[in-house]
Amino acid sequence: MPEILDLLRDADAVHGFYYLCMHMLFSAWEGGLVTLRLPSVVATALTAGLVGIIALRLTARPAAGLLSGLAFAVTPEVQMYAQEGRSYAMVSALVAVSTYLFVTLLDRVSKIRWLVYALAVLAASLLHEFAVLTLLAHGITFFRSQPPYANRRYFAISVGGVLVCLLPLVLFSVGQSGQVSWIGRPGLREWFEIGGVALVALLCAVYLSRSGRSAAVPALALPLAVVPTAVLLMAAVYEHMYVDRYVLYANIGFALVIGTALVFLADHAKHLPFARSPKAQSLSMIVLAVAFAAAILPVSVHMRTPDSRKDNVTAIAAGVEEMSEQGDSILFAPARRREWMLSYPDQFAGLADVALKDNPSASGTLQGIELSAPAIRQRLARVERIIVLSDPKGQPLDTTAQEAVKREVLERDFVECRREEFKGGQATLYARSASC
Repeated sequence: MPEILDLLRDADAVHGFYYLCMHMLFSAWEGGLVTLRLPSVVATALTAGLVGIIALRLTARPAAGLLSGLAFAVTPEVQMYAQEGRSYAMVSALVAVSTYLFVTLLDRVSKIRWLVYALAVLAASLLHEFAVLTLLAHGITFFRSQPPYANRRYFAISVGGVLVCLLPLVLFSVGQSGQVSWIGRPGLREWFEIGGVALVALLCAVYLSRSGRSAAVPALALPLAVVPTAVLLMAAVYEHMYVDRYVLYANIGFALVIGTALVFLADHAKHLPFARSPKAQSLSMIVLAVAFAAAILPVSVHMRTPDSRKDNVTAIAAGVEEMSEQGDSILFAPARRREWMLSYPDQFAGLADVALKDNPSASGTLQGIELSAPAIRQRLARVERIIVLSDPKGQPLDTTAQEAVKREVLERDFVECRREEFKGGQATLYARSASC
């Protein structure tokens, strides 16, 4: 625990609550990757179930609940973070809890439920600050529903309480904003994806509202599906801060409008001339099920392969182990790639980390502290063979003095003997002589 608190003073304050939760979980059960990933799996299952319950409550249609829950579960982004040891699936689960409580509070007054609602939103926001945008989405729905006066007061108290409790973390984490300096503007593909999702959600919402089928669903779901993403994109005028996983919970709103719209579209289709017989209806359902499976199965399979991730750390570590010999050194260029070694320390055993001054544990940092540029130059002068782990080709080069010295010495004093490219990185063996 003291090491976590030491780390949070300089980095990752926004993830501090998640680290503390996982520390307690690992203290109770040292289950390795299962312990790391199980909370995300359970949280995703819980969220899918709550999405179904919310849709059922708003429509009184079990089919709407079933399809909405399935729509959430099969969303590619959701599938990805259901598999990863990160906080985003847990954030979605807490947002789903708060959304369910919010729905129950639209037509009744309950101090206890408002308190639990506020605690759920606060817990989600402590896991990741941008979950606080849930309050904005709920607020749009709330004031359009013309709630009783008592509920207006309790909602205002809930919002104020969450913001006051979250404010110290926000102010503290602002000083660590350099950690996310890597975030850039969304590319053309991302804009198409964002726009496509928003357009589909809007069309479903318009259909549900104009058909008179279930106006309560779009009133709740559309702000949740669109507003958090829109706020982060607008904030990019000041500072880039949009990453899709930061608003993973927006898929709750998207799933609600999709699942509900599909049910009512199916109802409408039953009255078409070619679909009035039970046999035609059954055949239509089979065709739709097969088409859906054909569309989603390749994505689901891909999500369970290393190629779906930004890097294949397992392959990189295995490549280093196969490439190295006793007495070799290792260099991370850029330094942040040291995270690969932290994931698989056994494969790097025996390799001297040339640029490292203090390891992560001793320095209270995520990736350790490196030596100064002159000290790195001196260390490299005593090395005969060295394995360099670096970004993939085409990535921008870090411009710090340490990284510049690494590149300069390698180019001037070493010969490239072997290079292996992996998903998200590469390993290169250098030696002082061409014999390697």
